[in-house]
Amino acid sequence: MELWGGIECTVNRVGDGWQDQSRLTGHQNRLSDIDLLADLGLEAIRYPVLWERTAPDRPDAQDWSWIDPRLARLRARGLRMIAGLIHHGSGPAYTDLLDPGFAPGLARHAQAVAERFPWIEDWTPVNEPVTTARFSALYGLWHPHRRDEGAFWLALLNQIDATRLSMRAIRLVNPAAQLIATDDLGRSYATAPLREQAGFDNIRRWAGWDLLCGKITPHHPLFARIAAFGLDDRLRAIADDPCPPDIIGVNHYLTSDRFLDHRTGRYPGIGSGGNGRDRYVDIEAIRVLDPPPQGLEGALREAWQRYRIPLAVTEAHNGCTREEQMRWMARAWDVGMALAGEGVDVRAVTSWALLGSSGWNTLLTAPGRYEAGAFDVSSGAPRPTAIAPLLNALAQDGPRPEAAKREGWWERPARLLHGRVALPLPIQHRLRLGDAPAAPILICGASGTLGRALAQACRQRNLAFVLTDRAGLALDDVASIERALDRHRPWAVLNAAGWVRVDDAEAHEVECFAANAIGAADLARACDARGIATVSFSSDLVFDGAAGRAYHEEDAARPLNAYGRSKRAAEQRIGALAGDHLIVRTAAFFSPFDPHNFAWGVVETLRGGNRFQAAEDQIVSPTFVPHLADAVLDLAIDRAKGIWHLSNGVPVSWSDFACAIATARGLDAGLIDPVPGASLGLRAARPAYAALASRRGTLLPPLDEAIAAFAHGISAHPAARAAA
Repeated sequence: MELWGGIECTVNRVGDGWQDQSRLTGHQNRLSDIDLLADLGLEAIRYPVLWERTAPDRPDAQDWSWIDPRLARLRARGLRMIAGLIHHGSGPAYTDLLDPGFAPGLARHAQAVAERFPWIEDWTPVNEPVTTARFSALYGLWHPHRRDEGAFWLALLNQIDATRLSMRAIRLVNPAAQLIATDDLGRSYATAPLREQAGFDNIRRWAGWDLLCGKITPHHPLFARIAAFGLDDRLRAIADDPCPPDIIGVNHYLTSDRFLDHRTGRYPGIGSGGNGRDRYVDIEAIRVLDPPPQGLEGALREAWQRYRIPLAVTEAHNGCTREEQMRWMARAWDVGMALAGEGVDVRAVTSWALLGSSGWNTLLTAPGRYEAGAFDVSSGAPRPTAIAPLLNALAQDGPRPEAAKREGWWERPARLLHGRVALPLPIQHRLRLGDAPAAPILICGASGTLGRALAQACRQRNLAFVLTDRAGLALDDVASIERALDRHRPWAVLNAAGWVRVDDAEAHEVECFAANAIGAADLARACDARGIATVSFSSDLVFDGAAGRAYHEEDAARPLNAYGRSKRAAEQRIGALAGDHLIVRTAAFFSPFDPHNFAWGVVETLRGGNRFQAAEDQIVSPTFVPHLADAVLDLAIDRAKGIWHLSNGVPVSWSDFACAIATARGLDAGLIDPVPGASLGLRAARPAYAALASRRGTLLPPLDEAIAAFAHGISAHPAARAAA
């Protein structure tokens, strides 16, 4: 079984606007990405030669200047190419999915590509035709924004004809060309009143491949329904001249299996839809069914039993935390290997979105969030994530990263968000892979806000961890450090321990320095000797604020107080080590799960009807601790090193931050008194402007989302309920 890869390359149209993933990820301007992709151990890559990008203005005016050097580099690196010609698109502006000229137009583009690159043997002329027809012509999300069944079937037939005509044109140039036909494949489950709708969905999901294979004849259950829209002759023409795939490409996501439930009241806050006859909620089956739905294994089995055509998993991707991304890819590989061992002809598993993707949280209907893949390009320069060594391990049958070895969220009880619905029928041959033994993460700082938050994040993400207090690991005792490391044998150490009382450090600088600089460096040095990665935490207080702007990682540190000096000394000592040591500078913690922070103080004071003073002349970048913990774990899994600034990214004064917290909680912001910082009587000098920004990548959500999460989370905290 081969390891393939792919870059998210969608070019889709919404109204008169276009989104181009190659531009959004920066791949448009980085030829050097090809070498990074080739170094992953892949045998083939799904790569775009898209119609919209090559001939955007006129069908006879192709521009090859972008694609020529990239395909030359791919070929020189020995990476086999699977050429994509339309990827969730509706073609250039002069056509669309409902245009009679769409299919012959794509075929002309296919012939031009084949003539220019006759060495390409593997082709996906149209990616996911059923899915694209649904989003564009049934749900109205993408151009041409239709919402009727007739338009859906017409859009699907046009894409199938585009595939058939394109492969015919390609094979005139290269008779050995292979068709790899992809689509999203899941199964619909339903409550009894919706059995007919689920049954229809479970037939419709095969429509693209059935058409290519010539199966939709008058005896097929969909023939009469499609023909009723005046498409009888089109169906017969396709059946008379089919174009069976050489490989069926199954794209299965954790959202692919669906559950239809007429009991809409069970799902507060989730909108319902319908079919004109029934109202129902269409929810991810993995979130309600127990035992879970058939998943990728079942989808591959069904496809093999239906067609007996070789299979490939052409997109394996999970938009989640880093270790869950890795677990999904590893499980897909293991499922493919297991089925291949049973005689199911699984040819490959494809790691999707190697350079990440942008906007899928809005279904590409508006700008959205970026999520990383094997590389994180959020800074503009690709940074390998932990997925990259995982792919190398799969390609070489080598040891996998520790974080990839345990069960994913879809295999744990926490997956059930909407109660439990019994799966109507047992799914046979279900693989149960379970947790593999994994070394832990060692977290220092059991009594602190950050240490507890990191431990909670590990619990939620099913990462093995050990949380130590001073009795288990004392930073002022090298022998204690070494005993703890040798006893627990962690793969990473997160040092959230140390001196945290900024003002007290002015009178106790020696003690602060011993904990924050000497002890932290001793711990990192002991880890370095054992090849263990570390994460240490520094502060915005290493800066003097004189720049009058947000500080980046490379800016010179000039601390104003004892605490800042201790953190700067730790940075210098740890930074001199050779191993994988990450130093996270962060600031102004707030969390709904620990009442000992500024934001909690605002809420408690205002709730009592009292006034609250906050500095109006000190600018910081607040950091929501749960967001910080997740980002730190992702970076630890990636074995990132050096200095990285992590905050929720928006510079604000303490007084403005207090007002935002008050507003989010529905409290009276008029009780907040903006005052000069010097009037607050703090012993340690603070910089006037100590906001943090990063050139290495933006990993935390914006501050408004963090404040909203704080406001929601504080309501559930026992201390908040007791005070209410």
